[in-house]
Amino acid sequence: MSWKQYISMKETIRYLAGIAGPSGFGSKSTAEQVTESIADSSIPSHLTAIITGATSGIGEETARVLAKRGLRIVIPARDLKRALQVKESIQKESPQAEIIFLKLDLSSFASIKRFCIDFLSLELPLNILINNAGKFCQKLEFTEDKIEMTFATNYLGHFLMTEMLLERMVETSARTGIEGRIINVSSVIHSWVKKERFHFSNMVGPKNYNGTCAYAQSKLANLLHAKEMARQLKARNARVTINAVHPGIVKTGIIRDHKGMITDSLFFLASKLLKSTSQGASTTCFVALSPRVNGLNGKYFADCNESNCSSLANDGSEAKKLWKQTQALLQRVLFSTPK
Repeated sequence: MSWKQYISMKETIRYLAGIAGPSGFGSKSTAEQVTESIADSSIPSHLTAIITGATSGIGEETARVLAKRGLRIVIPARDLKRALQVKESIQKESPQAEIIFLKLDLSSFASIKRFCIDFLSLELPLNILINNAGKFCQKLEFTEDKIEMTFATNYLGHFLMTEMLLERMVETSARTGIEGRIINVSSVIHSWVKKERFHFSNMVGPKNYNGTCAYAQSKLANLLHAKEMARQLKARNARVTINAVHPGIVKTGIIRDHKGMITDSLFFLASKLLKSTSQGASTTCFVALSPRVNGLNGKYFADCNESNCSSLANDGSEAKKLWKQTQALLQRVLFSTPK
């Protein structure tokens, strides 16, 4: 057995057993558990968090738990009726919770711009931005901006939203002295992507589409976004950090979208590897609130502990190139003159 195989087996055993890492938490820890210990010590009051994808699954659980810990929660949502149901459910448990929901379609650049303008007009602080929403398309679909749906929703939409809200986060942190935190929800599946297959133009408009590959590429892009943005934030001495997290494999809407490829029988066989929704939300909540994360920037977390990402995800030149290509695309789409 090679050293790499030994380490991999050791990590698998740790995961299955739920053994805690340096943070004191592990794969079996829930979002309530990781925030309960923090709540007893040092969660600042009046924090505001935006959480995409908070109308279901991990995002909804993240919103519920953070609201329980006293945060004001902003929910961007395509389905405002569903957002209202989530708000009512959270406030039933936490009557004092302040929940705001605003219209947003993450696959539409125009919708993202409207959402950001609407949020900024509320003149609220912004302490935490959780780029959680995820999309998996079995078949090739394009957005209204003529971009492949998975890449547009998971990566480009979050990139644009982060760009438009960043100055509010920088201003909030400077005024309050509280570190701002951006969290990109990535996935361990990012490590499946090979450098020779990671081409921007092909992700925007693929000629040969594979849903799993498109999803993996979007999650690698989320990680590279965090790496390059962390570098830029450090360079300007902004008191805002950005980190990426792997929530674990949870049977949520994303997984149900794989129907036909991943069967219920396989879920049964792999049940010991699957997390509950609350376990899946734990790492996001930990990175959002834990004092242990203070000052950490451009890192990758899994099971509430700092973890290793792929060599490609650690490639600074690749991260910078992706950033420049993304900025060029957004400039072209957002500011092109209609013919």
